[in-house]
This record gives sequence, C-alpha cells and structure tokens, in this order.
Amino acid sequence: MSERAVPILLSRDLDETLAFYERLGFENRGAPPGEWQYLIIGRGAIELHFTHDPSVDPLSTASMCYLYVDDARRLHDEWTGLIDPDPSTGSRIVAPVDTDYRMCEFAVVDRNGNLLRIGSPLP
Repeated sequence: MSERAVPILLSRDLDETLAFYERLGFENRGAPPGEWQYLIIGRGAIELHFTHDPSVDPLSTASMCYLYVDDARRLHDEWTGLIDPDPSTGSRIVAPVDTDYRMCEFAVVDRNGNLLRIGSPLP
C-alpha cells in the first residue's frame, strides 16, 4: 500500500456537506452520513473525510486542506456557477492565480468554512 494522508474536516450538517460536494462531482464512499456522524467522499483519487460538529462557526473555523489536481484552471471553470456565494457561511469560489512558486491555484470555501486550496503545476 502506498502512503497517503486524508484530511478530516468539520461539518455542522453532514447531509448539507454531502449535497454541496456532490454538486462538485464528489460521491459518498462511506456509510450514510447519519450512521456514524462521519462522512467519506471522493472524486477520482481525492478523498475527504468530515466529522460532525454542530458547534462549528463557518466564519471563524481554521479548517483547510490542499488538493493537487491535473488542471486547476479547468476545474475552476467546471465548478464556477455551482457554488453560490453565501455571506452567512462565507461559502464561495475564488478565481485562479498563477503563483511565484509556479502553481495555478484557486480556492473554495464550503458552507462549514472549510478552505480548500486547489492547485496544479504551471507548464
């Protein structure tokens, strides 16, 4: 088995979290969210875990992770329009930028305040 890490992020409402990520092409890879108060989702080789915590304040949480993808700009274009900005949760998608460290990156903040930074190497 190869080594890997999987982030465990926080969720105020696992069903809402699953619905948010399903719009982005993720699928539930575990038990129904209510069974263990835990959610495992995946999209291709990406896997994210969520644990239920109804006390999460989406405007002040520091939960985040980085997703490496083949083409961040293409994925941003695919996800644009699927994420409605929500000032009450901070949920949004941020346009891609080319960094000094040779990555194209964009960001997604989900309805729990989890920050996903998504990037791919520049050619």
